[in-house]
Amino acid sequence: MTTQTRPADPGLTAQQVAERVARGQRNDLPPRSGRSTAEIVRANVFTRINAILAVLLVLVLSTGSWINGAFGLLIIANSVIGIVQELRAKRTLDSLAVVGEARPRIRRDGVAREYGREEIVLDDLVEVGPGDQVVVDGELIEADYLEVDESLLTGEADPEPKQAGDEVMSGSFVVSGSGCFRATKVGGASYAAQLTAEAARFSLVRSELTKGINSILRVITWVLVPVGLATVWVQLSHAGEDWRRAILAMAGALVPMVPEGLVLLTAVAFALGVIRLGRRNCLVQELPAIEGLARVDVVCADKTGTLTENGMTFGELRPAAGADEDAVRTALRQLAASDPRPNASMRAIAEAVGAPDPAWPVLAKAPFTSAKKWSGSTFVGPDGAPVSWVIGAPDVLAEQGESVASEAERIASSGLRVLLVGTAQHPVDDPDAPGAVTAQALIVLNQLIRPDAAETLAYFTGQGVGLKVISGDNAASVGAVTRSLGVVSGTAVDARTLPEDPEGFASAVNDTDVFGRVTPHQKRAMVAALQSRGHVVAMTGDGVNDVLALKDADLGVAMGSGASATRAVAKIVLLDDRFATLPHVVAEGRRVIGNIERVANLFLTKTIYSALLALLVVLWRVPFPFLPIHITITGWFTIGIPAFLLSLAPNSERARPGFVQRVLRLGVPAGVIVGVLTFVTYLLVMPPSGAGEVAMRQASTATLACMIVAATWVLAVVARPYRWWKVALVLASALAYLLIFSWPFTQSLFLLDVGNAAAMSTGLFAGLAGAALIELVWWARGALFAEPRVFWTPRGADA
Repeated sequence: MTTQTRPADPGLTAQQVAERVARGQRNDLPPRSGRSTAEIVRANVFTRINAILAVLLVLVLSTGSWINGAFGLLIIANSVIGIVQELRAKRTLDSLAVVGEARPRIRRDGVAREYGREEIVLDDLVEVGPGDQVVVDGELIEADYLEVDESLLTGEADPEPKQAGDEVMSGSFVVSGSGCFRATKVGGASYAAQLTAEAARFSLVRSELTKGINSILRVITWVLVPVGLATVWVQLSHAGEDWRRAILAMAGALVPMVPEGLVLLTAVAFALGVIRLGRRNCLVQELPAIEGLARVDVVCADKTGTLTENGMTFGELRPAAGADEDAVRTALRQLAASDPRPNASMRAIAEAVGAPDPAWPVLAKAPFTSAKKWSGSTFVGPDGAPVSWVIGAPDVLAEQGESVASEAERIASSGLRVLLVGTAQHPVDDPDAPGAVTAQALIVLNQLIRPDAAETLAYFTGQGVGLKVISGDNAASVGAVTRSLGVVSGTAVDARTLPEDPEGFASAVNDTDVFGRVTPHQKRAMVAALQSRGHVVAMTGDGVNDVLALKDADLGVAMGSGASATRAVAKIVLLDDRFATLPHVVAEGRRVIGNIERVANLFLTKTIYSALLALLVVLWRVPFPFLPIHITITGWFTIGIPAFLLSLAPNSERARPGFVQRVLRLGVPAGVIVGVLTFVTYLLVMPPSGAGEVAMRQASTATLACMIVAATWVLAVVARPYRWWKVALVLASALAYLLIFSWPFTQSLFLLDVGNAAAMSTGLFAGLAGAALIELVWWARGALFAEPRVFWTPRGADA
């Protein structure tokens, strides 16, 4: 924990802080992971689906048939599984958020230390520097060439210079300079309560997947109500005085129409995704980010901090012709000492040249910004005269064609970072600064390429994800780094030469892979240009110059060691700074989204054939063929267990828009086939009125056999492309039903009777006919909608 020397205003004392805490004047914010434990329990127990099942369970149990109430276990399963997974995800998010959140420097008793955001109290003095997020509202009491970007609040693109007495708003961030402000609004009263806390909320909002599922559920609800009421009326009219049979038939018709597992599996899949990524030190600040990365087709990567290590090492100092190397080193010591918040380049220089003795008086300072690409100070020199030293990009400070600029370009083309240090014509705070710069030396810095960068970029290329390297560094240096990684090809383009008209700019950005000398606003414009061409864009970054682009990208990915402002606006934070984690994030997103779409086919098919069967029974005004226990065992091995296993399988296919349409293309025709053939079988084997309980049970068993055979083939189609374990899953489901239908114990337990050979033959034949028609639908869907028809996944590939 760092400290500094005693300032003019020492800040609050420990006693004053305690008094404000006692009065509740603390920066209390909503939970980082959204819902509290009690809210999670309530949300998973008191659901619409659980309420429907609970009512049906009470009615079934009132008949005294306990075995037919087995579906009630779904209420417990839905609640327990949902609660456990969301609590696990909450714990993961909470523990990671503590590591990843901004820790502001608060001055108390004359000493500045880092504290958690929630430890700020009213009237605290908060120190800020480049890249720091303003976490509460306040009034500046100190400002040292401070510039604050308020674009996230006001939309104003240019940073605002701030002086003592000015107001700063939470949600803005410091671009350059340093300062200290007194907290005037904390907790719910500050804008941070809405912006910063909301950035890490555990949510399922604005997701195409959940929006599609909700659309399907709304339609199902509208179908369920009228069909359910009609079913109740028909079954009661047929039962006569046997109200128990009527209630069991009614429950048997309504229970399978409730898609109880689809919502559960969606929540579980997302929660497991959060937990798995958390184990890789990846903080998912918004749950739809998992879905977002599954859809990404372009990754914009900043070079510094993403492809290269954050830190740099001093390489060498190359004095210009006629320059005094000792004088240059002395000036570098003064520049480093005058910078209260040095960036990585200045820190490397300071370590190499040491501290000044004595320090020159500073008349003016110009902090570094990504927009102007230089910084400097105007000093009172040893001779008493003012002198302005600047340091920055050679192609910005030196005249075009000057020998020092050509030499800098040659060095940068080898992948090294080059800075120019020189004396400026104007004081650094002059509006025309720096004016003509007399080059004194070139500073060569070594950049360390991340060892996993090449492998990570190769993964994206292999997965059909485009790569755009966007950097504020010299274009030649950026191009050398990307060429050394052996993945991104093509000539690096200096962003200052890009067309200004929107269409030409968008075309250039779309057709080029590597850019140098990109300003923060150009990064933002590049993201918008790619989005205008239909791309789903992920942006990675770590510096304050990346904030705007991270905010506008479909998916912002920040490095954990980056500026607090970047972590606040990003949807995903790589806490250990490992760019190599991104492939795992992409794979997790694709697994979640692809598998949910896969199992949604099973649930939609079940709901369609259940509703259709109930409707046909109403129209023909015949007794419902099944008891609730029959429907329960149908769901075990055609949907429940297989869907859970399929939702956890690897899946490398990039998510595509149109989730609902694709699910309907298989679910609706397959559901109609199963429902119609099941009802036809029932009509063929249904005994005459008054034939007795045994004959009715035999007819139900034969009809159930038809439904199970056809529904199992839906599973066989949805599981494609096959891996050995998927084949085993389908076979295990078929064998489980073979055991249930052939073992006397399970026959008795589940109220089955296979004694009518003719009826069973009819049911099995109809089920096989349904399987053939479902297979035909799968082939037709592939032909009509150009969807892949792959039976088997090659060895080593994900399914």
